[in-house]
Amino acid sequence: MVAADNNNQPTRFPPLAPKSPSGVDLLAAERRKSSFNVDSMTKFIYPDGWLDRMHKVLAVIEKDPAFDKTMRYYQNRYEGMRQAYAKEKRIRQLSTEHGWDDMDRSMANFLYDGVSPFSVHHSMFMTTLRNQCNDEQRKLFYEPATRLEIIGCYAQTELGHGSNVRGLETTATYIPEDNEFEIHSPHLTSSKWWIGGLGKSATHCVLMARLIIHGKDHGPHPFCFQIRSLRDHRPLPGITVGDIGPKLGYNSNDNGFILFDHFRVPHISLLAKFSQVKPGTGEYIKPPNARLSYGTMVFIRANIVAGSRFAMARAATVAVRYSAVRRQFVDAAEPKKWGKEVIETPVIDYTMQQYRLFPVIAGAYALLFTGREMLRLYDLNQEAMKQGDYGLLADLHASSSGLKSLTTTMAVNAVEECRRACGGHGYSMFSGLGSFYQDYVPNVTFEGDNYILTHQTSRYICKTYRNVVAGKAVPSEHNMTVTYLMQYLQDPKATCADDLTNPEVILNAFGYRAAYFAAQLVEQLDHEGRSWNSMLVEVNRVSRAHCQYMLVRSFFVGIRQADQQLQPVLSVLARLFALHMMEQELADFMLTGYITSAQGKSLRKLVLDYISKIRDDAVALVDAFALPDYYLHSALGRYDGKVYESMTKMAELEPLNQTQVVDMYEEYIKPHVYKPNSKL
Repeated sequence: MVAADNNNQPTRFPPLAPKSPSGVDLLAAERRKSSFNVDSMTKFIYPDGWLDRMHKVLAVIEKDPAFDKTMRYYQNRYEGMRQAYAKEKRIRQLSTEHGWDDMDRSMANFLYDGVSPFSVHHSMFMTTLRNQCNDEQRKLFYEPATRLEIIGCYAQTELGHGSNVRGLETTATYIPEDNEFEIHSPHLTSSKWWIGGLGKSATHCVLMARLIIHGKDHGPHPFCFQIRSLRDHRPLPGITVGDIGPKLGYNSNDNGFILFDHFRVPHISLLAKFSQVKPGTGEYIKPPNARLSYGTMVFIRANIVAGSRFAMARAATVAVRYSAVRRQFVDAAEPKKWGKEVIETPVIDYTMQQYRLFPVIAGAYALLFTGREMLRLYDLNQEAMKQGDYGLLADLHASSSGLKSLTTTMAVNAVEECRRACGGHGYSMFSGLGSFYQDYVPNVTFEGDNYILTHQTSRYICKTYRNVVAGKAVPSEHNMTVTYLMQYLQDPKATCADDLTNPEVILNAFGYRAAYFAAQLVEQLDHEGRSWNSMLVEVNRVSRAHCQYMLVRSFFVGIRQADQQLQPVLSVLARLFALHMMEQELADFMLTGYITSAQGKSLRKLVLDYISKIRDDAVALVDAFALPDYYLHSALGRYDGKVYESMTKMAELEPLNQTQVVDMYEEYIKPHVYKPNSKL
């Protein structure tokens, strides 16, 4: 008899169970320790209707092949983009089948959690059109875009210019005799670059270009126009457009480049809600407020701040659940028992693991409240501007810039810390954190580099400080900057009270620190002759201190809205968040003189005390984020704790495991090891 050739049989694991206690049992035991009702916390976290919408949409897409994530970690770029296109097509079909609205479609994209060639269309392109079109332009551009009859992108960044929008090279010159604008890329560095959805997908773009009228440069303005044929999708004459190539992550998005060779667009292309050019004469009409053009960026940055909490929540969920399941070593002094059997210690019981992960949980909750506040202020500002009141715009723009910088940096660091806290398995794509990190990390750069953005925040704070000193600033319930600066000037020699567990004391410490560094920066700029460039390290420090104050304040104020059953654990989280951040920035706080060295020592003990108070609630706190397994797509972070079963099942899908002998054996392995007379 000839033995069957098993070379083409896939590799499969034998039907073995993990060593007891299972992950299911360990997570169930953790959940029994919770001091609060998880469902109540979840309902408090999310706005009314959000969870119902999530479950409704999830029930549809989990079963739909276009939304299948099974092979995501094995896909190359072409395959990933193809599936992203298929998903977008299917969303449109499902919208008709199920009567989905914009929020349902947004939820489907959130849960799918895959980079899409259409993502910028749904975000920046649509937001810009909504905020900056006049009535005629809404019919021409915005309404077709809502129906995906045109697909758009937002073309601002250039090969040679990113954060310095004033330095953009692309020009839009008004031609009065034709009532058109001539779009031109005069240099290689004026190539629009990094533009999401532009490479192969977009039919239209919103372009930021310098408006030139009768030889006068009026600075960057937004234009909307067609760039590809709606018949065969070819680039229009005068346009060179393509994809910029592979990136660290975000590879199912066709980030693109575009150049214009004296390309003509009609007068209607200049988005004219705020700035206008009179047909024929070329007379330029200024916007009522120069900062109105910030509207799109403020909205995008406010949403990035709100979205950064999902990054921290996701990372914390995976790492905390896995830490409760993973067991390493036996503690001889305090051996862990399961029934009568001594078992290895779950890594969540190690103090260092708690110190790494529990502040991430606290940070996710802090960003929840800060994101809420930013979106509330954005809506408040939009209503105020309709009445001609632009008083909140400058503060909102400055704070959204600094908070975008701070919160995305926090989130990126948290994702990487949580990945490392998962040990060796954190390096596997099956953790769900590796590819997520790759796709999230661009947040620290796009919509403004995180260091450059701090300039905008600190310039505003310096200006506000000068106004406070001159008696020109008026306190406002919506402008905390003026409040903490005034408190500092009234008592610049203040020292911290002893009770560092008191929220008022903590908040005063953060406010004092922010004001102290603002005062020092203004002193050196205005009276010591220092240049702005020479002070950039301090500029960053001022922005960070201001935004950390906002995070802490938003957290303490936000938990007042929770019911009494939730407030104890939220209060512990808020104190942990604030004091851990204070510990990380201890040199700053001591430099101001507001905290003594003795208080610094007690601060470190307090942080560990609050970490220990979180221990029994850790799993419940991440459960409250209610992030479905479909969204997490993580073997380590599964709700049911079946970590090792999931890891092995996902490994079976590896293309290399679909045969017993790799197809490269004959050419590359056999010449080395083949022994024709071997019995094995």
